[in-house]
Amino acid sequence: MVLLVIDTQKGITDERLYEFERFRNNVRQLIAEARQNNVEVVYVRHDDGPGTGFSVGDDEFAIFDEFAPRESERIFDKTVNSALHSSTGLAAYLSEKNETKIMVVGLQTNFCIDATIKSAFDLGFEIFVPDHANSTFDNDYMTKDVCYHYYNDFLWPQRFAQCISMQEALAVIHETHH
Repeated sequence: MVLLVIDTQKGITDERLYEFERFRNNVRQLIAEARQNNVEVVYVRHDDGPGTGFSVGDDEFAIFDEFAPRESERIFDKTVNSALHSSTGLAAYLSEKNETKIMVVGLQTNFCIDATIKSAFDLGFEIFVPDHANSTFDNDYMTKDVCYHYYNDFLWPQRFAQCISMQEALAVIHETHH
């Protein structure tokens, strides 16, 4: 199993997110547990392209300090919503390692998290989504809380992923390498 940390970049990882403190604490705890249990932590960054302020070299593009990868941890960059799109190389990397399980955390629930979960499902991965380890902002159609619950409580469970409590997520991490 890998812990996939998606788009937790400085430009969007802040108090505007739904239940930011809970999200922040849960992701920090999952990263720490994964590292302690030899579960690989893989990072993904979204690149909107040069001149956007959200691209390679821009401060906003960098991963949020509290979740910062270690030097040995892999980072994949993407220009599309799905972290598993063929252009990122991530699906090929996971295939080479014979990984079949992915725990997905990060941003944003209704964009890159949703697209990655559906791509992972189509590619045959077993997907785990820990409670309050993804988040998003208000948009023109849904408030951030409605958006979070729509995906985590309604759309993904029993269709695309196992949406699980933090306690269950920590147990999955422990089981993986013990």
